[in-house]
Amino acid sequence: MLYAVFMSASLPPFPTPQEPVGEPELLQLGTAEEHPCLRADAARNRARLLEAAARLIAEHGVAGVTMEAVAAAADVGKGTVFRRFGDRTGLLMALLDHSSRTLQADFLGGPPPLGPGAPPLERLRAFGVAVLYRSAEQLDLQLAAQSEPTRRFGHPGMRAMTMHVTVLLRQVVPDADCELLAQTLMSYLDPALTHHRTRQCGMPLERLETGWVDLVARVTGTEPPR
Repeated sequence: MLYAVFMSASLPPFPTPQEPVGEPELLQLGTAEEHPCLRADAARNRARLLEAAARLIAEHGVAGVTMEAVAAAADVGKGTVFRRFGDRTGLLMALLDHSSRTLQADFLGGPPPLGPGAPPLERLRAFGVAVLYRSAEQLDLQLAAQSEPTRRFGHPGMRAMTMHVTVLLRQVVPDADCELLAQTLMSYLDPALTHHRTRQCGMPLERLETGWVDLVARVTGTEPPR
């Protein structure tokens, strides 16, 4: 099975906050130009708050992450957390954004078959398996942080993943409407559907992995691996 290659810690280590950390598009609460002298401090504070939230998730689950609890864990005022993230959903989205950047780094520059160096069909199979298992590791966080439905598909992380799948499909089935096919494939990986399948229907992740590989074969008109 491919899944063993892609198992990772639930929340990857946060970057050492010596350099400013970029903001996800939908969570920007200000610009560097507005407070140029505070940019480095803001980056350090942001990383500190996210680390505190990650510890709370590890100890108490997503339900234990409140703005008040994060402020206490990071030893800052509650207003600082609200100014940084807006609300609890903004905080959870920031945690997911960090994980999304880690996944993007893996499929854009990591080792094959997820990263460059493998044929596009193998990379497509590997991508779905990686997303499935990483989603399963962070399922409660992903469900708690999911955007309002009309905004979900425009989130930068989702756009990056969908574009990656589109590019791979264009190399495998160049005559197809690869943009629509990519959206169809991404729907298979939706965290809410993974929650339903694994927790409500009791399906093992190995079955979902096999289903993804089969779906990719049928969409691309190729033979599944033996």
